[in-house]
Order: sequence, then C-alpha cells, then structure tokens
Amino acid sequence: MASRSAPLGRTARLGAQAVVLALVVGATSAFTVLHKSVTVDVDGSTVQVSAFGRTVGDVLADSKIRVGDRDLVAPGLGEPISSGSQVVVRHAHEIAVEVDGRSQTVWTTALTVGEAVEGLDLRRGQTLLSASRSASLGREVLRVSTQKTIHLVVDGQVIDGVSSAATVREALREIGLVLDVGDQVSVPLDAIAVDGLVVLVTRAHEGGQIVTEAVPFDVTEVDDPTLVTGNKVIKTRGKAGVRTTTYSTSIVGGAVVDRSVVASTLTVVPVTQVVHVGSKALPDPASVAVAPGSSQEIGKQLAAARGWGDDQFACLLPLWSRESGWRVNAANTSSGAYGIPQALPGSKMASVADDWQTNPATQITWGLNYIAGRYGDPCGAWSSSQAKGWY
Repeated sequence: MASRSAPLGRTARLGAQAVVLALVVGATSAFTVLHKSVTVDVDGSTVQVSAFGRTVGDVLADSKIRVGDRDLVAPGLGEPISSGSQVVVRHAHEIAVEVDGRSQTVWTTALTVGEAVEGLDLRRGQTLLSASRSASLGREVLRVSTQKTIHLVVDGQVIDGVSSAATVREALREIGLVLDVGDQVSVPLDAIAVDGLVVLVTRAHEGGQIVTEAVPFDVTEVDDPTLVTGNKVIKTRGKAGVRTTTYSTSIVGGAVVDRSVVASTLTVVPVTQVVHVGSKALPDPASVAVAPGSSQEIGKQLAAARGWGDDQFACLLPLWSRESGWRVNAANTSSGAYGIPQALPGSKMASVADDWQTNPATQITWGLNYIAGRYGDPCGAWSSSQAKGWY
C-alpha cells in the first residue's frame, strides 16, 4: 500500500500547483484588464492617471477625481474605458450674469467667457460682452448685451431698428437716429435697451424753417442655400437716413398760417437691412453615432453642453471629418493650420490651454468657440464649408 501512495501524493501536489498557477494567471489577467493608464483633462489641466476600473466612473473614483451631478464628463461615467483613452472633466460652478440689465446666477462648466455665453441659450445674433470671449471666467459679473429690435416712432414714421447696444442712447445712435437739441424721448436715454422696446421721439419746434426728419430703411430677405432651413442671418444692418427740408412760411399775427416746401434733400441715405434666410436641409441626425472614448465622443459631449443636440452634431461630425479626420495632430504644411478644427495658426488654441498641440478637448473647445462666434452654430459652419470649401 505504501508503494502506491507516492504517485498519488505527487499527483495531488501537481494538481495543487496547477490550481495555484491558474489563480496567479487569473489574478494577473484581471490586474491587466482592470489597470488603466488614462489622460484626464480636468478643467483645462491635463493629468496622467494610473488606476483600476472598467468604466470612466471607476477610473475617476480610483484617481480621487470627484465629479458631481452638474459636472460634465466625456465620455460618460458609465462608459467602458481602456488604456490610452482621453477623459474630459469640467466641474460646474456658479457665475453672476447680467443679460440686458437683468441679473441672474447660473451654473456652468465653461472655462472661458465665450463658452459661458454660448451656454446661456440667448437669442441668435451678435452680443456685446463686458470681457473678451477668450478670457477666463472670474468672479466679476459677466455683463451681456444681446441683439434686439427697437421700435422707434419718430417724424410720423415707425422704424424697427436692430442693435446690440446696452443703452437706449447707444441703440438710437447705432440705428441712425439723430436727436436735435430739445427733442424728447419717452424712455430715458441711459435706460437699458431691451428687445421690443418702443421709443417715442417728440421733435422740438423752434422758429427756424429748416427741419430734419428720419427716413426709415427697407428690409430685404435673400434666399441662401448655404444656410440650413430655419436660420436667419442679418448680413447688413439697416440704418435710418436723414432728410433735411427747408420751408417758407406765412405768418399772420405771430402765427404760422401757411408753410410750403422750398427744398428737400436726402442728406443721409438709409442703409437697407439685408437678411439671409436658409433653405438647406439639415443632415440626418441618425448619422451621429461615435465610438466611446474617441475625439468625436468628446466633441459630441462638449457640443451638447452648449445646447447643441444631435441635429447640430450631425453637421459638426462631417465638418471636422473633412478638415482633419478628427485627428489631434492633423497639420497642413502649406497653410499652417493644425488640429481637429484646423486652427490657423494652430497657436490660436493656446487661448484655451497650453496643451493645445496634443489635447483633443482643448482643440474642440477652441473650435466650438470659433464656430459660435463666426457662424452661430455647427450647421452654419458646415453650410459655409460646403459653399466655399473652407469655414
């Protein structure tokens, strides 16, 4: 019996060793699968983290990077993650904003003034800001004056002028209304200009026989196949003209009993307001599927944070596919354009962060700022690109 026990013992030992080896291999495999080296952009600063987890949320938690309900994380917390991935974290914070004289406090994940303004969901059109769009958000109140329509009732005419001025005085000047000494307005000149404001101008009547009158401008709408349907862009702002009229009068007993025109001259020609109206169909929103962890995924999330949904991303996706293939190191050796949005020169993107040469989040943020400031939205930029071959 003793002679047979030795082989059994060796078999048992070999079996135990196999089990231990399997456990070691399994543990090593699990370590390899769960361990990730990831680049994380936290509020514009890039850090390299080495952490364990299957999802973006796992890796951020293991790296002690906290995120809250209002924070922006791209890709999303529940998305799977692999080594070499890029993750963007933008922590939300409150800022004080004054829009056309109305104060409010809003939460934003924006890093710059321009990003914050785009997230306010303001009316389309030009805005005037109290700070540069590329400036970092500080603790000062951000004052925004939006484009608005001012209704002027003057000289028997109604003039609907468009202005981004902050006060009534500045708006009247921008629309082209000339006030003479003694003229009265129904709204204080230093009052905040708001959309739809009606301003009644009462001219002063003096003994002179030369009268100046405002001349309304015309409005022309032009079909524009390069703009997507629903978009209207004021290409040329209307400006009121001025007519100067000289009268001869008959006075009896100190009262004017008759007046006739001697000469009437258009001293300032009104400027016609030209509005382009889009007629181009939107791309199919079903074409916006992107790979998790990719530059496109980061772009989709950052665009969504500005209120641009799948319809707008359907324009952004082919725009930057054409420009750079969404490659962070795409370089045009002939022009000097660089990066995902093909900034010209690429160093412009340093206004967002110093890692503009390698960080897709930095490049995308700059690109979205550029698109918002120049075209209003990605579909406007895509329309321009299709019409001209560039944007």
